[in-house]
Amino acid sequence: MKLFSLGIGEAARGIREREFSSEQLVASCLDRISERDDEILAWEWLDPKRALAKARQADTLLKSGKPVGELHGVPIGLKDIIMTKGIPTRMGSPVFSKFVPKVSAACVEKLEEAGAIIMGKTVTTEFASQHPGKTRHPWNPRYTPGGSSSGSAAAVAAGFIPGALGSQTRGSTIRPAVYCGIVGYKPSYGLISRFGVHPLSATLDHVGILTRTVDDAGLLAACLMGTDLRDPATAAAGHLPVSPAHLPQLSRPPRLAAVRSPVWHLADASQRRLFADNQRALKRAGAQIKEIELPQIFDRAIEITKAIHFSEIAHSYHALMDRYSARISKRFAEYYKEGLKFAAHEYLDALRMREKLQQALAVFFEDFDAIITPPATGEPPRTLRFTGDANFCTIWTLCGVPAAAFATGTGANGMPMGLQVVGSYLGDRHLLRVAKWCARKLPFEPLQVDVE
Repeated sequence: MKLFSLGIGEAARGIREREFSSEQLVASCLDRISERDDEILAWEWLDPKRALAKARQADTLLKSGKPVGELHGVPIGLKDIIMTKGIPTRMGSPVFSKFVPKVSAACVEKLEEAGAIIMGKTVTTEFASQHPGKTRHPWNPRYTPGGSSSGSAAAVAAGFIPGALGSQTRGSTIRPAVYCGIVGYKPSYGLISRFGVHPLSATLDHVGILTRTVDDAGLLAACLMGTDLRDPATAAAGHLPVSPAHLPQLSRPPRLAAVRSPVWHLADASQRRLFADNQRALKRAGAQIKEIELPQIFDRAIEITKAIHFSEIAHSYHALMDRYSARISKRFAEYYKEGLKFAAHEYLDALRMREKLQQALAVFFEDFDAIITPPATGEPPRTLRFTGDANFCTIWTLCGVPAAAFATGTGANGMPMGLQVVGSYLGDRHLLRVAKWCARKLPFEPLQVDVE
């Protein structure tokens, strides 16, 4: 097996146990990038010489016998809305084409403390919204990889890096992960600091995790979590274990609520069939599954999200739109204008409704270990002008609860589709254990390209 195909945990163990060096791993990833990125276009910024130099430094430190972190020598990609000191951070916009931050985001600081190597910056849609970037799907370049974490998802799926950070304001981690046949994990709101991550909506923004296994998602996220006074949302932060060994198998099959959600009508026939097939397979494996719908109050979730999302865009981007409107896409300008239409009382009412939905969802979880639901409407769209519909992720992002998703099959066009598993607020560790159980009962072989 080529080193570029290793996951995060495998790579970290291999480096610590001297089976291979960080330099060898990074070189293998760079070779893979050289072979395929001309077609996929996952990177916004990449400096191979810098990455190799950082890898050699990691190898030297390991040889010295000094303690090393959980991610020592492992290359990780960063969505290009995440500030990196001394490295361009362009936000998917020409407005920031020459911006080089003087400080790094909190999550970058945590990665470096854990010994990870910042491989490069991955393509994002404009301001992590819906105007697409240049990245193409690693299975078929005519299809979108999803968004807004387009480059991160495509890079992990293509074998360029074992893991990457993205973000999610509605469905920007979960959807591209499933579209590209990998694992996406959106932690509970506030578990990972967003300091230094370019904001879109302070109430809805989350840092997202993209990996190839659920264990790796837990490992990467655990290295990033913790209270950060620079982001007040972290005040209620909990912690995940720092090793996949701390995500043991469940002692019993899970109790699952199969929720179609108020946007079920948007799911195409292939996604509906796959959701039914997944339920049958999980039942055969011992899961207790009850088909149930959320209380009627959740029918307003999309409307509430829109009011919060667009209002906060209007507030956050006022100065930018005033100065650089000619360099901002028409699509984003429309969101900004929509946000200006919301009165203050409508925005505050939406925030209050969000709290009611959070309370209702907490009660819902008293009888279930997790919710299972589609992550998207179906396969990724066959276009590069639209990154897909995020509505199947919206409720969970609005409520700030953890969600993980992974591919479980393919559709009529041979492109990935999957399952989303949702947990209770701050119940991330249990959610990941349930997701791990489900993923093992629904095995999926991603597209293998030149992996030996």
